[in-house]
Amino acid sequence: MQDLIEQERFEMEVLDRLNSGRFLRRLIFCGGTMLRLCHGLDRYSVDLGFRILHPRAAGELFHTLQNHLTGYYQLKDAADKAHTLLYELRSPAYPRSLKIEIRKESEKVEMEQVIAFSPHSTRQVLLRVMTLKAMMASKIAAFLDRREIRDAFDMEFLVKKGISLDGPTEIDREILRSLELLTPRDYSVKLGSLLEAEKRSYYRQRNFAILKAALNSGDS
Repeated sequence: MQDLIEQERFEMEVLDRLNSGRFLRRLIFCGGTMLRLCHGLDRYSVDLGFRILHPRAAGELFHTLQNHLTGYYQLKDAADKAHTLLYELRSPAYPRSLKIEIRKESEKVEMEQVIAFSPHSTRQVLLRVMTLKAMMASKIAAFLDRREIRDAFDMEFLVKKGISLDGPTEIDREILRSLELLTPRDYSVKLGSLLEAEKRSYYRQRNFAILKAALNSGDS
């Protein structure tokens, strides 16, 4: 767990430096790391995910942000791709590299301002984030696309926060079918490596019982 704690400190440091460089005003924080740092998601997340507010400015943002980051870190990778801006940072102060992904999607999403913080860091950053309702829609789409157990975990977290799944019956059934296809390795390795020890056995035994109940209830 210590390397994940250090990674979280790295994430908070980078958010603080993006804020001081006035880049966060151009971005919307999203994904699992946002849920953890802004809403208390009870799993670790190792990357920073954003959406750009104005996709037409992506080219200019790519170069100015690259220059800003190289003032603090070694860039293992930087790429302006068709749908995303990608960076991978290294710092001698932290054991892992940190990836930043900025999506260029043009569709509007609900957002709000929230403070990001970690119990492992003294830094706090006020930034623009996707609402929990928008994150539920994003996590459903991600889970059905890539079938990653962390997305199911995040959906259950959002259900416990009182966020409705809001999907048609056929989507709920597809989610349920995909949950049944998760393997013991998904629980023990992919998810277990991101959880504190006491939570690992709970999810191996319960298999997203709360999420499945919400999907089966007809109230989603």
